[in-house]
Amino acid sequence: MLTPEEEKFVQYWQEQRQHKRQFLRKFSIVLPVVSLLAIVFFVNFLSGWYDKADKELRRHSSLIIVILVAVIAIVVFVAIFSVRHKWEQNEADYADLLKKKGDQPVS
Repeated sequence: MLTPEEEKFVQYWQEQRQHKRQFLRKFSIVLPVVSLLAIVFFVNFLSGWYDKADKELRRHSSLIIVILVAVIAIVVFVAIFSVRHKWEQNEADYADLLKKKGDQPVS
């Protein structure tokens, strides 16, 4: 027997999984959060608190482009990974609750 909260989740996820993965919508929710972390990284990096790193950055000016590309790639990867991970977690919870309820999960 399922608790009322578990029953609500089963109902909610039955509706949500019919929409399949609304990837761009979910991606647009996660992207600002991860981008904020990237901005904090750049503020820290460009603040000059570590003299040796600041000297290397000034000596190799193209290094900032490499770092910018790397940070953008990391932001996109983390955003995509977190959206897919959340989806898979919900799918696993849904399948477990259906087993607990006695229904067979719909693939």
